[in-house]
Amino acid sequence: MDGPAALVVTTINPPTAAMQAIAAEANERGIEVFAIGDRKGPDAFALPGVTFRSYDQQLTSDFEYPTACPPGHYARKNVGYLEAVAVGARVIVETDDDNFPRPAFFGRRARQSEGEVFRGAGWVNVYGLFSDTGVWPRGFPLQLVRSPVPASSGTAAVACPVQNGLADDDPDVDAMYRMVGDLPVTFAERLPVILLAGSWCPFNSQNTTFFPEAYPLAYLPRHCTFRMTDIWRSLVAQRVLGENGWGLLFHGASVWQERNEHDLLVDFADEIPGYLHNAAIVDRFSALDLPRGEANIFEAMRVCYEDLVRNQLVGREELKLLEAFERDLIGAGWKPGIL
Repeated sequence: MDGPAALVVTTINPPTAAMQAIAAEANERGIEVFAIGDRKGPDAFALPGVTFRSYDQQLTSDFEYPTACPPGHYARKNVGYLEAVAVGARVIVETDDDNFPRPAFFGRRARQSEGEVFRGAGWVNVYGLFSDTGVWPRGFPLQLVRSPVPASSGTAAVACPVQNGLADDDPDVDAMYRMVGDLPVTFAERLPVILLAGSWCPFNSQNTTFFPEAYPLAYLPRHCTFRMTDIWRSLVAQRVLGENGWGLLFHGASVWQERNEHDLLVDFADEIPGYLHNAAIVDRFSALDLPRGEANIFEAMRVCYEDLVRNQLVGREELKLLEAFERDLIGAGWKPGIL
């Protein structure tokens, strides 16, 4: 990772084996690690080199968002992005506490990257470009999982301020796939995939890089289900990226996952809003009139979240949380043109 970098995770567990591996390598490289707790979880996190923020500590910080955001949700990870910006991080990478890093995870990330480009291609099952197993990413419309991957527009170097890496073994798939598909999955090494305006694929929060102009796009909505927060974030982000001529890049697996325990039926219930609505969300987002430019990035996000509120997918309280996050992010030092 180039320049001051920060890693962000959220956890309700004591230090896991994956977190120990992440912290050890990050410490050697001088990378800041922030672990963000919640009301459920440890009060302390004894792992050298990791800055842990318990729920109670968050409430006494100078940030507005931690107090405004109700506990008990993955969206508390937003606190970690604020912490990273406050220490001057020039790149933020997020992962989860059950992902083990490979050497490439700590390698150089380039905002301007070359890849196979998809422009105006509609839904693109990116997992299908890295694997022939029939696997699809969480959040991909179920009615399209057997559709062929559309043709690309060739290769090009594109500014990609958001980059999502895959995870081997137990990748980020939905409960439906876990109940009927084959695991583990090992993804192939290949040229990165870049989605431009009019091309869509959900990305997750397991292995994702944000460059400074895209820091606002890291925002995770609180007033929706746990299994949709990063997926709906990804759809908002892709619409804003496309409006500004930026790409979303997917690269090969630089982590492998030993998944924490989940109840698949609970996951399935949490994912139903996505199964029912993700394709329609993209159709509506595509028709929205968004302002362009880094100075208007929060306003563009607000337009998207207002659509989700109007369609009763996200609670109206989300708009106040987004405003609190914006004030905190700017207060932490983020501003347009920060590159």
